[in-house]
Amino acid sequence: MIRFFRHYIPMSMLMLTVVEFLVFYYISGFVAERYGSVSLFSPSPDSLYKPWLFAAILTLLNSTFGLYDWEWTKGLISLLARVGGSFLVAAGILALGAQLLPQVFPVGAEFLAGIIIAGLASVLIRLLFMEWGKTDLFKKRVLVLGTGSRAAKIEEMVTTGEAQGMCIVGYLPLGSSHHYVPHDRVLEEDGGSLFELATRMRVGEIVVAVRERRGGGLPMADLLECKLRGLHILDLPAFFERQTGILPLEAINASWMIFAEGFTQGSTRDVVKRLFDLMVSGTFLLFTMPVMLFTGALIRMESKGPVFYTQERIGQFGHPFTIFKFRSMFTDAEKDGLPVWARLKDDRTTRVGRFIRRARIDELPQILNVFLGHMSFVGPRPERPYFVNELAAQIPYYHARHSVKPGITGWAQVKFPYGASVEDAMNKLQYDLYYVKNHSLFLDLMVLLQTTQVVVLGKGVR
Repeated sequence: MIRFFRHYIPMSMLMLTVVEFLVFYYISGFVAERYGSVSLFSPSPDSLYKPWLFAAILTLLNSTFGLYDWEWTKGLISLLARVGGSFLVAAGILALGAQLLPQVFPVGAEFLAGIIIAGLASVLIRLLFMEWGKTDLFKKRVLVLGTGSRAAKIEEMVTTGEAQGMCIVGYLPLGSSHHYVPHDRVLEEDGGSLFELATRMRVGEIVVAVRERRGGGLPMADLLECKLRGLHILDLPAFFERQTGILPLEAINASWMIFAEGFTQGSTRDVVKRLFDLMVSGTFLLFTMPVMLFTGALIRMESKGPVFYTQERIGQFGHPFTIFKFRSMFTDAEKDGLPVWARLKDDRTTRVGRFIRRARIDELPQILNVFLGHMSFVGPRPERPYFVNELAAQIPYYHARHSVKPGITGWAQVKFPYGASVEDAMNKLQYDLYYVKNHSLFLDLMVLLQTTQVVVLGKGVR
């Protein structure tokens, strides 16, 4: 993992992005020289064509189709479908560009050869990365202290494939006789020092997954020796923060949050975020206005009732505000007056409502909330007061998510399916706490980029 502005990015995915961009760049140059009049290294003075533009378009589209996440590794069919969709859209964009801006896209039908070559290269590169990922040669070797329920969560990451880029060499029980991890993964204590064991097993990192640390529960002297001898020591919250982008509720407490790096606010950050929101919301309002007008007409034609649905939500620091959405349900969706969680295939939605929810068009009026300053583009999703009171009474640190402005999209929205229960809200809070701790303009841009992927692939729709 490599850290940018407090946000972790898998090194393998970063390498994949860079390698693929360079491959696309040289494919672009080859095709331009082979089939056209454009030279990669000495372009014509009257041409505005740039090979990096071709590479940037393909790389951005691959990101939109989730080809820089781990999901494409789950099967060849998924990989081919995503690559096919990405390069089909790329062909359309380049063909349209050739008609509208021939000086920037001096391409004809023969340039489709570049698209085909790039698509085949994209599949081949990923197959090579998949084979590379199966070996432990370049993985960080990790020793886990503890064999209890916390250690079991790490083992669960290994079995589900989330423990990318690392190899768990085993679990050291520290005297405990109750093991929640497979017994063949438990290491025997041989009486030697922790550093000697780590050296013998070529360990580069130690993760502390022990619940009780007082009264000699941890070998502090041994850990200090390992730290001073160059080994990386992590506690469980920091480990999960790096590997999964969450802060596990069962492993944090108020004192950890107070002294941990992050959870900072500041006027500079607020001003930059507000300027960013104003610029993006103004642009989105301009370009999405025809879509919103057409959507409003469809809603009015299908069912009686208002086009917009307004609702009170809880914003930053617990202040209530009115949120705007396109109405996607019948007007009597909550006849008894009590708020109800949205359900999978909710029968309260209209036909137009189901479509605009799937395409995320129902959220577009919230751009006005961003423009007015009630919300930000990126942040925890705002909840209704009824649910906030219910969830805050059952989930620790729930109000911490209100320390930043709520958003149209957020880290929890792009990483976790739609939440419709207290358990889902608890899981989503772990992502929201990660965002509150590490929020930055860079993380906002990452969330917006992944939001396009959520829209394209239709994830988490209800």
